[in-house]
Amino acid sequence: MSNLNRFLGGSPGSVLVKLVFLSLLVGAFLAFLDITPFGLIEGLFDWIASVLDLSFETVQEVGLWIVYGAVIVVPLWLISRLFGSRR
Repeated sequence: MSNLNRFLGGSPGSVLVKLVFLSLLVGAFLAFLDITPFGLIEGLFDWIASVLDLSFETVQEVGLWIVYGAVIVVPLWLISRLFGSRR
């Protein structure tokens, strides 16, 4: 078996026929569902953007929680340090 046949998984002609047949089946299925390749790519980019937006919104929300808590915690800590050092 030649390197090309080993790489392709068979003779070039048979692999080409298999790929054309599978492409026809997948293309018919996508056409039946009214899905286009550009729509798939656009959907993928939209999904990635929504995941990134979700991540940034979550980081922003956690940051706000830290600031809200710090408004109470830091002054109390500072007061406890000032009055705790007088012994």
